[in-house]
Amino acid sequence: MSKDAIIKVENLGKQYRLGSVGTGTLSHDINRWWQKVRGKEDPYLKIGDVNDRTSTGGSDYVWALKDVNFEVQAGEILGIIGKNGAGKSTLLKLLSRVTAPTTGMITCHGRIASLLEVGTGFHPELTGRENIYLNGAILGMTKKEIANKFDEIVDFAGCAKYIETPVKRYSSGMYVRLAFAVAAHLEPDILVVEEVLAVGDAEFQKKAIGKMKQVSEGQGRTVLFVSHNMASIQNLCNRVMVLENGTTVFRGDVASGIDFYMNANLKKSSIALVDREDRAGKKGVQFQDITIMDGKGEAIAEAFSGKPLYVDVTVKINRKLEQPIFRIMFIDTKGVIRFLCNNQFSMKSKMNLIDSGNQIIRCIIPEFPLPKGIYSVQLTCYSLEGVEDDIEAAMELTVAGGDFFNTGKEQVLKEGVLVKNTFEAL
Repeated sequence: MSKDAIIKVENLGKQYRLGSVGTGTLSHDINRWWQKVRGKEDPYLKIGDVNDRTSTGGSDYVWALKDVNFEVQAGEILGIIGKNGAGKSTLLKLLSRVTAPTTGMITCHGRIASLLEVGTGFHPELTGRENIYLNGAILGMTKKEIANKFDEIVDFAGCAKYIETPVKRYSSGMYVRLAFAVAAHLEPDILVVEEVLAVGDAEFQKKAIGKMKQVSEGQGRTVLFVSHNMASIQNLCNRVMVLENGTTVFRGDVASGIDFYMNANLKKSSIALVDREDRAGKKGVQFQDITIMDGKGEAIAEAFSGKPLYVDVTVKINRKLEQPIFRIMFIDTKGVIRFLCNNQFSMKSKMNLIDSGNQIIRCIIPEFPLPKGIYSVQLTCYSLEGVEDDIEAAMELTVAGGDFFNTGKEQVLKEGVLVKNTFEAL
């Protein structure tokens, strides 16, 4: 363990048994105990599937985490990213001692405050004031130490009016604000935060990010931050670790880590359309596949607001077309067309189509204007004779958000389009 390391994780693993709770567990426990008495290795550690949610597997045992190794230095903010089911929450629960590891060792120096999910650490029947003192006592603080921080906590959370009310009557946003304020202000050596901040409003998210920076840079404390918000990861963290199927697949700088994560599942960014039967048109042109790429021309799994986006559509040209028009529409989950691209309205479009065969049509969007969300992409080709090909829901595009206006924070719009603009008082 290096001199400044405050956390060291060695060969960490967590195994769970699938199926009904209690079915056969006594016999398994006796078997494990007997093997331990004989000085043998736990037989169940040799079996089990990796935590891959895309396959059913053939074992009743699954490794939520396996062979995870890393160190965190004092004062560092480590971002932990990965898809749902990658093992992020399990790792934080192990670090917070909510559950015990199956294999490996965790060495921590100092007090840990955790904000894992809405409801963690608070007693619903106690008031906000009582929960502040309870959490402080759990962290080993004296009543006087907690009292010195009390007003600061309440002011940060913005819940002075409700501090004598049982927290079970709080809204989820108020609950999270108070829980974060308690965790951040009671001077833990290590602050563990999962993506519960998404419950709070934009103003509180900004305050929370600022507080975590202050805790790390100003007080030399360590922060472990799990989020799917790449803008927050980029704005807050010094280093990134990427988890996939319960194992560590990347450790390093933030920019490289985000690139690795975004490109980890390239199959999702290139969708074959050649076999789609739910299409309409005269078949003078037929869409073959669609690929989403970044400004460097590299395939990506998700888009960022404000970043360049290339949409490459491979088409099969069956006959020579007169004045073809290609249209790409981005539609939200409510079925609303958010915006479209059309070569008919683009002054810089160069549409030199071949007479027959396959050709790639590229649409270049210099600054992708949609906020965080999931969108459906519809492809249509027209000619003077009418619709040649039309495919609804050609692919699903996930936009991971981004700092569109270069303000240091992600835009929280849920509707509309992002447009660069300026204001003047005349």
